[in-house]
Amino acid sequence: MNTATPETTAAAAANPPVREFPPVPDLVWSEALHTGDARMDATHQEMVELLARLRALPPEQQLAPYHELVAHTTEHFAQEDRWLLASGFTADNCHSLQHKSVLDTLLAVEAHFHQGDRSIITRMAEALAEWLPLHAQSMDAGLAQHLQALQFDTQTETLPDPSKVRPASMSGCGSISCS
Repeated sequence: MNTATPETTAAAAANPPVREFPPVPDLVWSEALHTGDARMDATHQEMVELLARLRALPPEQQLAPYHELVAHTTEHFAQEDRWLLASGFTADNCHSLQHKSVLDTLLAVEAHFHQGDRSIITRMAEALAEWLPLHAQSMDAGLAQHLQALQFDTQTETLPDPSKVRPASMSGCGSISCS
């Protein structure tokens, strides 16, 4: 027999139970994050270190390190986006669009912080700690393979034989297999 009354049902709907999520584990640099490109890996390792420093701080001390993370991430994504374009991807490829989405979110976080949401930087750092391994192991590893196949040098950002690339011919996520 159902003992719920309209009043108890309405009260339950107005106050849904708080959903607990497991804590996001610390992100630590490891072999699992390697993409196969030394420059890309160094950039990712720096991001892992910035996230660890940020997550170790109390909210009232996070704004300056957050600015450092945003600056790093802006250059990190610009670097990969240059490589995508130089290796034949369109400007609106899904890899670059994911970068744009993450950057837009990073920039929106600071406004919320200044409006009083003191935990938003922590939540953003946790989200990035979850996102980065997936992105590195899929889109970035695919990009690294694509660049290596073209013999693109990520240190000098040069291509020994530009005729191997048809400009703006691919719109996928970063590898030929998903173009």
